Amino acid sequence: MSEGIDEQRAKAGFTFREDVAPGLVLEARLNKIYHDTHSDFQSICVINTYFGKTLVTDGKTQSTQFDEFAYHESLVHPALLNFAHHNQRGAKTVLIGGGGELATAREILRHTSIEKVVMVDLDEKVVDVSVEYLPEWGGMGVKNDPRFELIIGDAYEYILNCKNTFDCIIMDISDPIECGPGIMLYTKELYEHLVHVLSSNGVFVTQAGAADAVPPPHANAGSRDTTCFGPIHNTLNEVFPCVLPYTQNIPSFGGDWGFMMAFNPINKENSVGAVDEWKAMSPISIDNLIEQCINGGSTALKMYDGTTHLRMFNLTKALRKQLAKDERIMTKDNPIYMY
Repeated sequence: MSEGIDEQRAKAGFTFREDVAPGLVLEARLNKIYHDTHSDFQSICVINTYFGKTLVTDGKTQSTQFDEFAYHESLVHPALLNFAHHNQRGAKTVLIGGGGELATAREILRHTSIEKVVMVDLDEKVVDVSVEYLPEWGGMGVKNDPRFELIIGDAYEYILNCKNTFDCIIMDISDPIECGPGIMLYTKELYEHLVHVLSSNGVFVTQAGAADAVPPPHANAGSRDTTCFGPIHNTLNEVFPCVLPYTQNIPSFGGDWGFMMAFNPINKENSVGAVDEWKAMSPISIDNLIEQCINGGSTALKMYDGTTHLRMFNLTKALRKQLAKDERIMTKDNPIYMY
């Protein structure tokens, strides 16, 4: 009798639905709601779905227990290893814009050269919720690290007024959605100022939205194109001589996700060579950098290694063609919004 009741109960349940593209919805069974609140800036939820514990802000998945490591390792380690490769030393100082879950700081602090990490996040409640409900993302281990400094404030204003320089600046921020808290951090004006906050030959990296290996129909919709991978690439190209687009599959985001790395080459006359060199770094060279720079070496990382590096930085033909024909640039007066 009880077996029949359990079967009937299994037919019903709550679901978490997220629109990830026009006409495309990602749906998973909602197993549990750990926390549901609002801050002064956004809604904040921690739930449990197919992907395990999940942080959701303003209805958008930010990271999940299942694959957060893939996102955060992709965001952090290529940039820091690029700096180490080109400067013959590891990065000492890093600025994080956003990063409320603390997982970006967690990955940065794996690097043995790090002396100071400053994280500037607008929403203290996201940090507090993450510490309480997502301690595996970094939690008190990050907050109590003497190298870590948390500043609650606007990363845009912080960068505009910053008098210090950093070896690496990492933007772990919300997507550029209309009325969202992060749109100004994707603009040409911000990137132009950011150059002065980077140390000589410093490296910048930002998450850059969906970047599917096979671009979806709405990425070819002209003025109705709601992808931002191309515009972020173009906007950085207005400011930096070296811009490297790359991608990683993040299942909980619904597909491949984009990242942009930008830097000034050591040899100012050879920006193309610096880009091509990093894309074509041999797997053994990347693996050696990991062993040299990261506490615990390859055993500390779940996803990123030399072979994965080649896949991440060598885009598909279809995505390269999509980037080549996208001419949009993001400015303060002409923002471009993701779906």
